[in-house]
Amino acid sequence: MRRPSLDRSRLDALPGGWRVEILDQTPTTNGVLAERARAGEEPGLVITTEHQTAGRGRLDRGWTTPARSALTVSALLRPSPSIPVERWPWLPLMTGVAVASVLRTKGYAAGLKWPNDVLIEGHKVCGILIERIETTEGAAAVIGFGLNTSLTREELPVETATSLELESGAPVDRTEMLVALLEELGAAYEIWGSDPDDLARRYRELSVTIGEQVRAELPGGEVWEGVATEIDDFGRLVIATDAGPRVVGAGDVIHARLRGQA
Repeated sequence: MRRPSLDRSRLDALPGGWRVEILDQTPTTNGVLAERARAGEEPGLVITTEHQTAGRGRLDRGWTTPARSALTVSALLRPSPSIPVERWPWLPLMTGVAVASVLRTKGYAAGLKWPNDVLIEGHKVCGILIERIETTEGAAAVIGFGLNTSLTREELPVETATSLELESGAPVDRTEMLVALLEELGAAYEIWGSDPDDLARRYRELSVTIGEQVRAELPGGEVWEGVATEIDDFGRLVIATDAGPRVVGAGDVIHARLRGQA
């Protein structure tokens, strides 16, 4: 199966101040960018790789793909200190809005499963991991996401995953997709900083979790079941349970009709 490399020439001088570095291979793009952030790197740096060998998802889950079969990307942001820290939990949701919005413009039926998975028709196509890095210049955000582009059905890590080529039946230009994603990520970041209400509205419109019967598995082992009714102003999921409303800020949320997808 032919999987072209990213076209470096088309990633120069991108709008929005993005500066893209392509690594042939690395354990994790988030790890590389976190070190660069600690060393004082300016915002706007994007690290991507043709082959991530030891990726890490939420709850320290491993995540790897064959070379050039996905877009594995980490972008460095340095939010203004004037932005309240309470807004930081919206960064992964913001990233989901950017990814899902681009996919929809390209004809994919993309939606957002709380907090930070992008689905197409119930199957996961993109995962997101945001890390807050403390540096001498202040807090930085490493925005990481992995988008399955050309994985075959046999290469999928789980049955509930998918790839863009599986969904469309057509080859995906990874370079073109990366340019579109970074453009939309920059626009979403502007909204995150200036109009959080608009960002929340966009997320809710893309949500496939609101209105679903869900099971929330919390880090401490507690489990709540009920109907997801809302994403609150802090980016948390509100669940109507038999014991009353519960608010989930972290954990695994499984849709009843997608049982087995985390």
